[in-house]
Amino acid sequence: MATGAGASQGFEAIVLAAGSGSRFGGGKLLAPWKAGLLIEAALGAAFAAPVERVIVVTGADAERVARAARDFAERIRRAGDLKLVRAADHAEGMGASLRTAAAEVSSQAAGVFVFLGDMPRIPHAVLGPLAQAVRDGAAAAAPVFAGKRGHPALIGRALLPGLLTLQGDAGARGVLGALGPRLALVEAPDDGVLFDVDAPDDLRDDLTRAEGRIP
Repeated sequence: MATGAGASQGFEAIVLAAGSGSRFGGGKLLAPWKAGLLIEAALGAAFAAPVERVIVVTGADAERVARAARDFAERIRRAGDLKLVRAADHAEGMGASLRTAAAEVSSQAAGVFVFLGDMPRIPHAVLGPLAQAVRDGAAAAAPVFAGKRGHPALIGRALLPGLLTLQGDAGARGVLGALGPRLALVEAPDDGVLFDVDAPDDLRDDLTRAEGRIP
């Protein structure tokens, strides 16, 4: 993890945006979503969290994804809070992307939110309660909806070194799964903590539901 004198003890955020989107047909994170791009919705949630910095990990299509992230951060006047990093070994899986990002997190950070770039409907209302759960002593926190654990996870400081050794495509699942009652589960207001985009039909189906055509 990054070190530095005088580093703050606030939260940071990671947005995993390195995947190739092969099931989508490529270019998934740059697909249109509402009035913008899919990646912009994930970034909007990350910047809405109580964080001092957002670290975006790119890999496949790195230049275009990085440009989209910079443009978004500039539009919301948070360019100075954005850090871009490319995971050279991103093809290995999500673990590689998290390792790359974790190396950039301040060693003094209170914890780090982990967002997925293909989850555009994270309810912003759940972010503050996740942070409060870790402030209150939980080792980590995650949202739940209808009994299912979702994203983003908030990993507390004591667990951050474990992110540096992740392998494969499981992400932080193993870190969270070993916590038992030390993982705080926060009820989410809607299923946005579970919704991700794998294929173009996911975007169309979600738009249809939003317009009320599917109950």
